[in-house]
Amino acid sequence: MSANAQEQVERMLALVPYLRIREGIHVEDVARDFGVAPSQIVKDLKVLWYCGLPDSVTGDMIDIDMDALEEGGVVKLSNADYLSRPLQLAPHEALAMIVALRALREISGISQRETVDRALAKLEAATGEAAAPATVVDIHVDQADAAIRTAVDEALAKQRRMHLTYYVPGRDETTQRDADPIRLLFSDGKGYLEAYCYRAEEVRLFRLDRITQAQVLEEPASPPDGLGLHDLSRGLFQPDPEDPLAVIDLDPSARWVSEYYPIEDSEELGGGLLRVRMRFSDHGWLQRLLLRLGGAATVVEPQHVATALRSRAEAALARYTQDPA
Repeated sequence: MSANAQEQVERMLALVPYLRIREGIHVEDVARDFGVAPSQIVKDLKVLWYCGLPDSVTGDMIDIDMDALEEGGVVKLSNADYLSRPLQLAPHEALAMIVALRALREISGISQRETVDRALAKLEAATGEAAAPATVVDIHVDQADAAIRTAVDEALAKQRRMHLTYYVPGRDETTQRDADPIRLLFSDGKGYLEAYCYRAEEVRLFRLDRITQAQVLEEPASPPDGLGLHDLSRGLFQPDPEDPLAVIDLDPSARWVSEYYPIEDSEELGGGLLRVRMRFSDHGWLQRLLLRLGGAATVVEPQHVATALRSRAEAALARYTQDPA
């Protein structure tokens, strides 16, 4: 939408309530109040003449007395009484808002939940039985320790540096880091703190449920200028160059993995087989992914992942072959 078109839409949205309480106002007075030429107001009114509620037909739309406008320059608007009625949500709109509020509650800090709860209670009361379908929507967000979340919220609000004790599952290591918090992000039911890490000297994502201790320091947060924040359009997860590397051969039916997950590089092996190299921070996550792929994926490296995966698959198969008790 061009700037002129956007300005016209904004002006027309204001014109209707303005004209409803100024019956018979002269077009030049309207133009003066809106800071445009009278000819522009006439153009706006000619557009309004074709506006109304969804599915409106002739006779239901806003009416402009074009004779009065053209002959005497007087603006008379009618058939817009519905605009004075309180706005109402359709059932599907109310359900969407209820689900959104419940999701917002799950990711809100303790200090914000009371406000969300009040809004949710009012909306559910006004919607009545129509809100029932929203109760079956499963909204799951892994909750971090309340003290951790409170510390993160405080550091973000006060723009203060934090000292974090953080568990790195890919190395089975607990680390100590100072970090300047930037923002909270949520993806796939998990919360992440995006912050400038002084240990890594770059922006990192810290999963909230892996922060075991968090201290808000007195020092103001002062991350360097020009930081490369995570591009959410590419997905929240971006591989950490310190994470271990897996080499996996994918059959044609599993090639989607190379498009769905970030990979370092890929190599065509012939016969539709694709070899990919991808980093992973969680051995359990990688094993679950490979188990889902069944025989369509083969782990080339690291061997300890292949060994663990084979053991899990054999244990699962053994359960199927056991005689029932």
